[in-house]
Amino acid sequence: MNNEVKRILEAVRAGETTVDDALLKLKAAPFEDIGYAKVDLHRKVRQGAAEVIYGAGKTPEQIVGILSAMKRAGQDTILITRLSPESAGAVARTHPLDYHPDARVAIVGDIPPADGLGTVVVATGGTSDIPVAEEAALTAQVLGSRVTRLYDVGVAGLHRTLAHLDEIMTASVIIAIAGMEGALASVIGGLADCPVIAVPTSVGYGASFQGLSALLSMLNSCASGVSVVNIDNGFGAGYLANMINHMEATQ
Repeated sequence: MNNEVKRILEAVRAGETTVDDALLKLKAAPFEDIGYAKVDLHRKVRQGAAEVIYGAGKTPEQIVGILSAMKRAGQDTILITRLSPESAGAVARTHPLDYHPDARVAIVGDIPPADGLGTVVVATGGTSDIPVAEEAALTAQVLGSRVTRLYDVGVAGLHRTLAHLDEIMTASVIIAIAGMEGALASVIGGLADCPVIAVPTSVGYGASFQGLSALLSMLNSCASGVSVVNIDNGFGAGYLANMINHMEATQ
């Protein structure tokens, strides 16, 4: 991969190709086919963030192979989501990692310094929502965002939310994570002047339908500026929050 990038850049220097053509080639650059996976080596060039490994359904041997391909391509920090403790232990024998069992997230390499525009606030309705929140928070951190955690600030005790108005008012993006009736996203959406990403969780009693009630409540929020990801999708929320946190205004 590095040789291909070098060849393209040398062609620009020699006047054999234009900058725009080189950029197009870099965006469409190759992947590595390792048989059971086609590892996207240029996702960071195209999208600003490198490929993330979804651990569920993969064997430890497959994860190790994908990790090895990423490392050969020069990726220093790699995020693995939905990784079981058993698979984490097996993978760690080959690739040292920092495993977070509650979030089922593993990080290979160091978390980079934060370089986003501001702070991503991750807020939960209750303590039971923390596993999803940690998946979101760790994702945003690995991708380069500064994160502030506000846990157990749900609407059953609204004073707990209002005690953190400074963090809410100064955030660049807020991830609101809640089960039950999912009201936290609407409350925060009515207070903040930044985008709010709502994450419904499968926390709740029978009629919550494993998070469906929170999902529908969040989709029907009357607060402006609230978007919604899928049930328990902390990764998707953290990824989107990081993208927003790195967007520069253009003239």
